[in-house]
Amino acid sequence: MRSIDLIASAIANTFRSKTRTILTILAIFVGAFTLTLTSGLGTGINAFIDDTVTSIGASDVMTVTTTPEGATGVDATDPVKYNPDAIASAQPGPPGSTVVALTPEDLEAIAGIDGVLDVQPTRAISPDYIQAGDGTKFVIGVGILIAGQTIPLEAGVVPDDDATDLQLVLPVAFVEPMGLGDPERAIGETVTLAITDAERTQHFVEATVVGVAEEGLASPAGASIVPNTALSDALFDAQNTGVPDDEVERYAQASVFFDPAATDEEVTALKRRLNDAGYTGSTVADQLGLFKTVIDGIVLVLNAFAIIALLAASFGIVNTLFMSVQERTREIGLMKAMGMGNGRVFSLFSLEAAFIGFLGSAIGVAVAIIAGSALSSSLSTTLLADLPGLTLIAFDPVAIAGIIVVVMAIAFLAGTLPAARAARADPVESLRYE
Repeated sequence: MRSIDLIASAIANTFRSKTRTILTILAIFVGAFTLTLTSGLGTGINAFIDDTVTSIGASDVMTVTTTPEGATGVDATDPVKYNPDAIASAQPGPPGSTVVALTPEDLEAIAGIDGVLDVQPTRAISPDYIQAGDGTKFVIGVGILIAGQTIPLEAGVVPDDDATDLQLVLPVAFVEPMGLGDPERAIGETVTLAITDAERTQHFVEATVVGVAEEGLASPAGASIVPNTALSDALFDAQNTGVPDDEVERYAQASVFFDPAATDEEVTALKRRLNDAGYTGSTVADQLGLFKTVIDGIVLVLNAFAIIALLAASFGIVNTLFMSVQERTREIGLMKAMGMGNGRVFSLFSLEAAFIGFLGSAIGVAVAIIAGSALSSSLSTTLLADLPGLTLIAFDPVAIAGIIVVVMAIAFLAGTLPAARAARADPVESLRYE
């Protein structure tokens, strides 16, 4: 029997017992459907994170902080010893989070580390509120815009650091509540920032809205304004009124610039040198990599359930083919009596198993793509509308093909036992079988 005839015969024999075969295909369908959806979930979210890292730029900058003494191995619930050099952290974290302040001496030490091209301290600014005219006062922060980063904008332009007038980018979530209408109408409006100094005196600084930032996973704005240099200086000076000069130059973190052409190995080596000097460095990709780690962990657990479903389905394949071998005993004896070798018999039943796996996986993948695309499209306009550019469930053709191949391989392996039994059948005994 030629190979093409063998394949045609295997396909035809698959549906001899339609009910049994359909039930087996449905079991495979469940596993393939789940595996495709979870794979699409991981692909979609990780692609969004990668696109976010690319779009915000700053690939040649890392954020550096002082490594706390004894930080390794300390339980998060343990009381933290008082450190007179600790200041409020500039990064999101639990209330009261602090870091050891970077001083001018630290900045000089960092600048001297091999691979560091420049160091710029990040100033922590904490305004009391923001207000448009006599409207409602809202709590807001001041975003940290690392040089080289870009701001995804709904409208307007980024602040001009060379301008002498005070400019800012406002998060889109604040536009309507502050009574500024829509993003386009907010451009050019004047807002007031209140900030309290060390002597408990409140200062009021007026600035012009030149841009409105989109909401996003790693937007430099977030729930904060992004000021230009002139506004940042004005707020910083107002906040530090009454602070001794030696206390002003204390920074939560600094931006370290390195060679844009540096390889991953060179960046890792730079982090190691910073660590040896008592500092911790992380890039934007590192920070967003935490999201990817969590998502990959969730996807792995969901994939495990899908694999369990496929393994359960494989027992259905074994049962289906064993019953088929039992029912076709005389037919197997006749094929062998006519000269079909053991290898051909084995291949015939193995191909039936692989075809059942193909049908179940193909149907499962097709339904998962349709359902996943519809769900992702629906969520992008409802729950995930604040994350523009996110396709929650995206499908990679290579991954889809891989799922079908894996399921067929599992089905093929499940069919080897009954196929081997058929191949070992004695033709004389098989022809006598009633």
